[in-house]
Amino acid sequence: MKSENDIDPKSDGENAGTRLPQAVIGLGLVSLFTDISSEAIFPLLPLFLTMLGASNAFIGLVEGAADLVANALKYVTGVIADRRERMKPLVLVGYGISTIVRPLVAFALAPWHVLAVRIGDRVGKGVRTTPRDALIAAVTDPSQCARAYGFHRAMDHAGAALGTLLATGILFFLGATDAASANVHQLRAVFIWAGVPGVFAMIALALTHEPPRPVPASVAQFDSLALPLGLKRALGPLMLFAIANATDAFILVKAARLGAASVIAPLLWLVLHIIKASTATAGGRLADRYGKRNALALGWTVYAVTWSAVGFANSVWLLFVLTAMYGSSHGLVEGAEKALVAELAAGSGKGKAFGVYNMLMGLTALVSSAMFGMVWDLCGSVTAFAASGSFALLAAIALVVLFPRQ
Repeated sequence: MKSENDIDPKSDGENAGTRLPQAVIGLGLVSLFTDISSEAIFPLLPLFLTMLGASNAFIGLVEGAADLVANALKYVTGVIADRRERMKPLVLVGYGISTIVRPLVAFALAPWHVLAVRIGDRVGKGVRTTPRDALIAAVTDPSQCARAYGFHRAMDHAGAALGTLLATGILFFLGATDAASANVHQLRAVFIWAGVPGVFAMIALALTHEPPRPVPASVAQFDSLALPLGLKRALGPLMLFAIANATDAFILVKAARLGAASVIAPLLWLVLHIIKASTATAGGRLADRYGKRNALALGWTVYAVTWSAVGFANSVWLLFVLTAMYGSSHGLVEGAEKALVAELAAGSGKGKAFGVYNMLMGLTALVSSAMFGMVWDLCGSVTAFAASGSFALLAAIALVVLFPRQ
């Protein structure tokens, strides 16, 4: 006898109540290989730019400009995705652009070459992110939507951890004991080899099947800029948390300020992504079972406490412990956030909903990190981390007030 949580099998023959759809698993593998490729390169770019003679201001410009382009495209491709019968072609184009462009950084001879490559890479991200999120929502039963997004984020973080190990291993093989002791030729070699996982990502994506879906409604249906009322209400707390959610790189800055050896930074980064990867799928399961609002409120509260505590850390070993605890908060919220957007979006307008969500979260994150750095410079790390944690707690309260019951 079926329980109330059992559902009919998907068109691919899988029981959606016990297994994730094949498309979700395939997209997870794509993200795994893509993040191995990107995270083998990204942490080394500031050092590489310094070797090319770039100023600190230019290094900041590289990431700011790249993210601005990506965030603008996320909305545009969301609107386009709603008007298409299939979303995989857009996803394929996005991943393809990044896979081709990303390794070209190895041949950069001037800082502006790196800027051009990063913008090209982020163009790929801007094209693929929203249709991919909408595709996951389209193929996943609502009863396990948070689990599906949690699984996808887990694969992201696993790829980031493996990418860090890949870069470290290649540098060690080439004779550099850590990134700080590497020369420009060794960094170029890492960038070239980092392109290999990207090829595997494209193979995995080519083999990922997109189940058929109903033909989209007329274009006129999507001409309105209006979003569902529930989604509009949710965007307020989500943006408040995005203001709190400054880049994790500030944990590495905190370690440096505590006098940590250069080898500590990649180890700390590895621990953080291992914890995120190991908790994201379980966090999605909890959100599906006990409610996305409840999971978000709990996760944001844990974030507020642990992120604030990082500011008070006075030793490297304590920073490791707090970083691990902090990483678990992301496991609680990452799957639940996107599942909540999918749930509140209008039936066939998920592309636009995710486009607005991804664009606003990305732009707010840029402001968040800039504000965090300014507060740290003016008032110290304790104030910066505590103020950020306060915004996270405020977001949790706002969510509970706006959604007293889910």
